[in-house]
Amino acid sequence: MTSTRTFVIVGGGLAGAKTAEALRDKDFEGSIVLLSEEEHLPYDRPPLTKEHFAGKKSLDEFTVHHGDWYRDQHVDLRLGTTATDLDLAAHTVTLPDGSTLKYDKLALATGSRSRRPPINGSDAEGVHYLRSVDESDALIEAVADGARLVIIGAGWIGLEVAASARQKGADVAVIEASELPLTNSLGPEIGRVFADLHRENGVRLHLGAKVEEITVEAGRATGVRLGDGTVLPADAVLVAVGAAPNVEIAERAGLDVDGGVLVDAGLQTSHPDVVAVGDIAAQLHPRLGTRIRVEHWANALNQPAVAAATMLGRSAEYAQLPYFFTDQFDLGMEYTGYVPLKSYERVIVRGDLPGREFLAFWLDEGGHVLAGMNVNIWDATDEIKQLVSSPATVDPDRLADPEVTLTDLLD
Repeated sequence: MTSTRTFVIVGGGLAGAKTAEALRDKDFEGSIVLLSEEEHLPYDRPPLTKEHFAGKKSLDEFTVHHGDWYRDQHVDLRLGTTATDLDLAAHTVTLPDGSTLKYDKLALATGSRSRRPPINGSDAEGVHYLRSVDESDALIEAVADGARLVIIGAGWIGLEVAASARQKGADVAVIEASELPLTNSLGPEIGRVFADLHRENGVRLHLGAKVEEITVEAGRATGVRLGDGTVLPADAVLVAVGAAPNVEIAERAGLDVDGGVLVDAGLQTSHPDVVAVGDIAAQLHPRLGTRIRVEHWANALNQPAVAAATMLGRSAEYAQLPYFFTDQFDLGMEYTGYVPLKSYERVIVRGDLPGREFLAFWLDEGGHVLAGMNVNIWDATDEIKQLVSSPATVDPDRLADPEVTLTDLLD
C-alpha cells in the first residue's frame, strides 16, 4: 500500500462491503477501514426472509466475502464497531470508546432499521423484528411446526415470512391496516393477486384492521387484539411495518437530510468528501429526473461502484433503474422501475392473472411505462427495462396483447 490516504466506510452490510471491494477494484492503494456494527461478517439481507428462513441457505452461503478476503485486500474490518459521531470539518469519525478515526474520504452505508410503532406489549418476550441474521434465527426457532405466528404488516417482509412459515407448517395470521396487501408498492390491482395467493395457501388475512395491543401474560406475548375486540392467539408475533433509514449521524453532522441523506447522481452528499450508498441514499436519479430513496438489495449491490469512483475523484453516476424481487409459495416475481405512491394512471396486464403467469405495467397519464413486473415469466426483464427507460408512449391495447412482442412495442 503506497498511498497515505485513508477511506473510512461506516456500515458493514452489503453496501459497505461492496464499497470496499469497488475501491480495490478501482486500484485504490490507500487504507480502507470498514466499521460494522454487527459481529458477523457483512452479508446479504434478502435471504433472511427467503432462503435462510426456509432452511435452504446458511449464513456462510450469503456472506459477501469471507475473512481471508479482507486480510488479502488489506481492508481493516472492525466488527462490533460503528461510528457514533462525524466531524466534517476535522474529517474524523468518533468510535464508541471515544477515540477518533481520521479519514480523507468517507462512505456512509448505515442502512436501515425496523420501524417500531408504539404498540402496547411490543416489548414483551416473543415479539420479533426482522433486520439481522440473529433476528431471523430467533424467529426461525420460534416458528416450529404447528406454532401460531401473527404478523403485523402485509408488506414484503411480512408476506415473505408468512409464506415461509406456512411452508414450515406454522399457523399464520397477517394483520394489515390497508384493505389489500402491498398497496403502497403495487396498488390494489396487483395487491389482490398476493391476497388471493396467501389465502389459497392457508394464511388468514385480517385486512383493513387496527392493532389495539399485543396481549401479554407473565411478560410473554400471547396474541394480538384488534380494534374490533378480536384476539388472535400467538406463540410468536412479528412486527413488520417497514424500515427507517439510519440517518442520525449524518443529520447531527450537518449533512443535508430529508427522509434520507441527499446525494447527487454520483452519490456525493452535501459535503464533497462524503458519499452515501444503499438504503439511506436519497439520490437525484439522472434517468428518472427526480429524487428517490429505495430500500432495495440491488442498490446496495450496484451503487458502491459509483460511490467508489466518486470517492476517487472520477466522474460517475448511478443510473440503474430500481429493481426488486420476491418468492412466495409458487409465485416468483421481478419488478423494474419506480412508481411514486398514487402517481400512475392505470395498470395493464398481459397473460394469465388468475394463473399467476403474467406481466404487469404501470402507466402514467401520458402513456409512458413507469414500471413493469414479470410474474413466473423469466425472459422479459430486459425488455421491461427498455420499456421503462424509453421516453416513447405505448398503445395500452397492444401492450396488453400477448401476440404483440415487447420488442415490437419498443420498435
